[in-house]
Amino acid sequence: MKSTDFFTLANGVTIPAIGFGTWQIPSGDIAYNSVKEALKAGYRHIDTAQAYGNEASVGQAIIDSGIARSEIFVTSKLPAEIKSYDQAVRHIQFTMTKIGLDYIDLYLIHAPWPWDKIGADYTKENIEVWRAMEEFYKSGKTRSIGISNFSVKDIDAILDNSRVRPMVNQIKLHIGHPQEEITDHCRKNGILVEGYSPLATGRLLDSKELAAMAEKYGKSVAQISIRYVLQKGALPLPKSTHPEYIRQNIDIDFEITADEMSYLDTLSAAQPRPWE
Repeated sequence: MKSTDFFTLANGVTIPAIGFGTWQIPSGDIAYNSVKEALKAGYRHIDTAQAYGNEASVGQAIIDSGIARSEIFVTSKLPAEIKSYDQAVRHIQFTMTKIGLDYIDLYLIHAPWPWDKIGADYTKENIEVWRAMEEFYKSGKTRSIGISNFSVKDIDAILDNSRVRPMVNQIKLHIGHPQEEITDHCRKNGILVEGYSPLATGRLLDSKELAAMAEKYGKSVAQISIRYVLQKGALPLPKSTHPEYIRQNIDIDFEITADEMSYLDTLSAAQPRPWE
C-alpha cells in the first residue's frame, strides 16, 4: 500500500491511508502553519480533537488551503471526560463551531474513560454517548463515527448496543507495541484501526536496530516506523511541526520485506502507558 492509497470504511467512505496528527501542536500559528505545510506536502487527511485545543487553527488552515473541501478528510474527537448524552450533544456542536467547517469526515469518542480515571468502567455512559454519536452521523454533519483507545471489552459494549457500528478505533500502535488482540478484534468486526504515535512519541528514533534498517532502505527511522504501521494494515498518524519531517513522513512508497516485518515484530519499545 502506498501513502497515496485509501482505506474503505464499513459504510463505504474512503479515507486516505496516512493522516497528519496534530496532538501536542499548539493552537495559533504553529498549528495553522503545520497543517498548511502538511497539505502542501500531499496529506489529505488531518486529525485533530477538541482536547488538543487547536480545532479552530486546523479548520482555518483547511479553509485557506485552496484545496477543495471534498478532497480533505478531517477527523475530530469528543473529549474523553464527556460521558452523558446531553454533554455529548453540546460538545459536538462546540467542535463544529470551533472548526468552522460545514461537516467533518470522522468523529471519535476520544477514550472509554476520563483521562483522570483510566481503566474505570464507563460502559453505561459510553452507550449513552454513542446514541449522540449516531444522531450526529445521521444528521450528515459527520460522514463516519468511531472510537479511540477502546479495548476489546469496550468495543463489544458498543457493538452490542448500537444501531450504527463504529467504523474506526484509533489506538496507540507502533513497533514494539502492535496491540494484536485489539487490532484482530477490530478487523473481525469491520472496524479500521488507526495508529497514533507511530514513532512511540519519539522513543523509536534512538533505536540502533531501526537505524540500521533505515540505512539499508535509504530512509529515516521515522519512515520505517510509519511504513511498519501501514503494512500491519493500520492507518498511521505521524505528527511533526518541521516542514522537512512533515514531507519525509508521507514519503513511504517502499516495501519492508516479510522477514523484516517479522523481525520488527520481535523488537520491544519503552513501556507503554497503563491503558495501552
